[in-house]
Amino acid sequence: MNTFPAKRPHTIRVHDTMQTASYVLTEPMGKHFDPRFKPDLTPKEMLALGVFGGTYLADCEDEFPPDWFTHAKTSPNGKKHANLNCFGINASQPLAVWQKRGWIHPADPRGWFQWYCRYYMGRRMPEEDERQIKRWLAIKRHIVQIMRNCDRGDVHCRRRQRQAVLHWAYDSRKM
Repeated sequence: MNTFPAKRPHTIRVHDTMQTASYVLTEPMGKHFDPRFKPDLTPKEMLALGVFGGTYLADCEDEFPPDWFTHAKTSPNGKKHANLNCFGINASQPLAVWQKRGWIHPADPRGWFQWYCRYYMGRRMPEEDERQIKRWLAIKRHIVQIMRNCDRGDVHCRRRQRQAVLHWAYDSRKM
């Protein structure tokens, strides 16, 4: 089991169904983000709200702080359940689509949220961080659509789009 001391650098060892690897945390958890990257939600908050049908980090609990999973909405049987999502709707494309489009970096075989969790923990990979932050910034086009087409706070308007931007750490409940 990994421990999460304040002292950096610190090596995290990963052994799950998709990856056996290690990485180094060089920054304090939740600190020293790129100034353009200002997510509304932490990974812990996202997991508690309900993302990815409850399956995303089902076999990764040893990699991340235990308190991230205290209130996380996780699938009891390892299968995706849309009702576990904050907006009760599936808004995810299959991993195969992400792989085909070249959106997956080998260091983070599960995609953007895995990158975000590790970045939040304190891992830095300058080139990959830049790529993922640009992808995160591009999601704002969906936020604009929600804001143009929905009354502020109407969480029933564009639920799929709201769930999708939630997957990118934007708090779509406040839009």
